[in-house]
Amino acid sequence: MVARCADIVRSRLGVARGPVPTRAGATVACMAAVDRPLVLVLPGAGYGQQAPLLWWARTIVEEHGGEVVAPAWTVDEAARADPVGFVERAVEQALAGRRADLVVAKSLGCAALPWAVREGVPGVWLTPVLLWEPVAEALAAAGSEHVAVGGSADPAWRTERVPGTAARLQTVDGADHALQVAGDWRTSVRLQSDVLAVVDRAVSGVVGRGSTATRES
Repeated sequence: MVARCADIVRSRLGVARGPVPTRAGATVACMAAVDRPLVLVLPGAGYGQQAPLLWWARTIVEEHGGEVVAPAWTVDEAARADPVGFVERAVEQALAGRRADLVVAKSLGCAALPWAVREGVPGVWLTPVLLWEPVAEALAAAGSEHVAVGGSADPAWRTERVPGTAARLQTVDGADHALQVAGDWRTSVRLQSDVLAVVDRAVSGVVGRGSTATRES
């Protein structure tokens, strides 16, 4: 644990090596930082971090005392040609060697599914594009620690492409790719509140377990 605290302090000070603060206060603060679960929040192509589902997801994490890593990105032709590679590179850069305890992702951000399944990081996947083969394959292989949510009016929500998955699949009746019901803002708000309750349960679960850094130290 002490070595892990030293790594965190050096990272935050931008120092590669050398002594770190040893005062009791610094040690306590570092222990608290290690114990905070880290949640990676990933946007869509046009659905940014300030869009409703991600804004409230971040708020949920912070209200539970977790730490949020929420990268933003610019989607270009290369990203469209290889969404999985694009998102995985962005994730690696955002985490900078740290390990996430949970992922909450929207649309393009769900291209992190192959990475999450490979690395054993649970996720809440909002409107994954199941037309993308690597994403569908990863969700099909995902365990029960993953939950994916899509709308019945979203053409990218093709659950027949993930047969036999152990992940929990939830279909929002009448919702489109934004998890909204066209022309009915009241229903949209109510349905999105239900979706955010799914996020809240997932975040509560990782808060209850403590951070990966703490468990592995």
